[in-house]
Parts: sequence; structure tokens; C-alpha cells
Amino acid sequence: MSLLKKTDRLPFLFDDFFTTDWLGGTSNINKIGVNTPAVNVKETDEDFVVELAAPGLVKEDFSIELNNDVLTISSETTSEKETKDEKGKYTRKEFGYNAFKRSFSLPEAVNGNKIEASYENGVLLVKLPKKEEAKVQPKRLIEIS
Repeated sequence: MSLLKKTDRLPFLFDDFFTTDWLGGTSNINKIGVNTPAVNVKETDEDFVVELAAPGLVKEDFSIELNNDVLTISSETTSEKETKDEKGKYTRKEFGYNAFKRSFSLPEAVNGNKIEASYENGVLLVKLPKKEEAKVQPKRLIEIS
């Protein structure tokens, strides 16, 4: 049996290409839905909306930060279960730790001062309003003088 060490960078370049989203965020596509929640990004005339699927959490579990036009959504949770016999000795003790972090480079069109977030039914919604000059302007007629 031989152990081959891969030294070529090509497969990793493809990984980088397929795991970078259009807002500049990165994810490990193999882990989405396991430890890294799936994200949808919608654009309307007024704003961008980030939908992050994170069932079983509460709003206090999230941290949302904006630093130099990079939006970071993260969470850390711990849990413990223990089973004791009648004498109070552990027969089994389990604990869990879950954490994730997703980062997105925001376009210049986003008004960072008016970002809002809400959490309902296992989905975190982050509303990223567009600056007035970036919104779609209605068609108008221009008179010739």
C-alpha cells in the first residue's frame, strides 16, 4: 500500500470557485446543513435579504457584525445531557458544541446604517436596504427645452 501526497493546487482552486458566493461569502459546500446553515440571498428593488436556515436556535444565539463592509453572522451553542443512576453516579454524560460563521462582502449599494435582522420559525432574516442612489428609479420623460 502506498500513500500518495497530492501536491497540485488545481482541485483546491475549483473548491474555492464553487464555495464563494456572489456577495463574496465563503462556505464549505459539503458541510451546508450540518454545521454550516444554508443561506439564500434575494434582491428586490429596495434591498437585499439574507435568509439563513438555523432551526432550533433562539435569537440570543446569534451574533451579527458589520466591519468594513463585511457582514458576519455567527453562532455558538453548547448543550449537555446526563443520565444518572439511583446513587447519583453518571452512567452516561453527553455534551455538544455547535458553532458556525458566515461572512459576506457587501456591495457599495447597501446602506450599512439601516441593516435589520429578525428570527422566526428557524430562519434568520437579515434585511440589507439599498442606498437611495442604488435603487431602481422609475422611468420619466425629459422635456426638451
